[in-house]
Amino acid sequence: MIDLEATLAIALLISLTFYALLGGADYGAGVWHLLARGPTRGEQHKLIGEAIGPVWEANHVWLILIVTILFTAFPTAYARISVTLHIPLTLLVIGIVLRGSAYAFRHYDIQDDELHVRWDQLFAISSLISPLLLGITMGSITMGHFPLSPDSFFAGYVSNWIQPFPLAIGLLTLVLFAYLAAVYLILETQDVTLQDKFRKRAITAAMLAGVIGEIVFFLGQSYAPYLWGNLISSTWGVTIILGTILFTFAAVWFLYTRRYWWARTCAIVQVTLSIWAWGIAQFPYLVPPHLTIYNSASPTITLQFMLLALFVGALLLFPSLYYLFRIFKGGPLLGFKRDHE
Repeated sequence: MIDLEATLAIALLISLTFYALLGGADYGAGVWHLLARGPTRGEQHKLIGEAIGPVWEANHVWLILIVTILFTAFPTAYARISVTLHIPLTLLVIGIVLRGSAYAFRHYDIQDDELHVRWDQLFAISSLISPLLLGITMGSITMGHFPLSPDSFFAGYVSNWIQPFPLAIGLLTLVLFAYLAAVYLILETQDVTLQDKFRKRAITAAMLAGVIGEIVFFLGQSYAPYLWGNLISSTWGVTIILGTILFTFAAVWFLYTRRYWWARTCAIVQVTLSIWAWGIAQFPYLVPPHLTIYNSASPTITLQFMLLALFVGALLLFPSLYYLFRIFKGGPLLGFKRDHE
């Protein structure tokens, strides 16, 4: 039987997965907004705006849930993470706020004035920086070894997240989010020119993610030995790694052959496997090598109420999100196009 701590850790991992697949793709769309070039630049911006407009605020519910679970169920780990990594976390929050504000202002601003261009640029740049910082934070947590009594400010609050491993994780996160966004955007339009443009970008991003993933795997031997050891020394770890590689090649093949619904499905499975490989290999640690889900957990009564709140919340959240996506994403979600496109 799974204990309360493990159950809430699984809920944390599920929330992180949904945030990557949904909110992460929104960040990736902002990256393509920044990189849009050529005669179809305006059409690309319009497609991106229409794709993320109805759902981007709702997708952040998963980030709120991640913070809530960590703060309530594992307060000791939350305190260590939020203090040691307060610089990248603060910059991440600033990036998220600027991105959301810029998107709202650009939507209601006059479309052809100079200020609208500035809102566009702020939205795109924030979309580039935020996933990078999110990945750096996750890489730092994976690496662990947060000092209890640092000798200096730099040693305590800077050196932890400017190491090669966290920076590589940050870059991988950015590329994976851009990859997801490109795959999703293909099914958001019937314009063959735009589909082909994002198809090429998705293939390029997938290949680049593969290269960066190899670098991360190599760096993990030195910077995250516990994670790396669990992945290569266990049957399940090798199986997940091979599965991730298989679905990556399958996604690229389906993109190449223009079977976009299957490409999106494989991309979702690929990213999901990557996240769960990290989560399972990290178990039971939240911050290696000292803080686990057990020694950083709240009292049992708090965990019980937290689990009850998650259950009741899920009864409200999932039908609401389904309804939202069915209304605004029914066609692309199920593989056919909306009538007004």
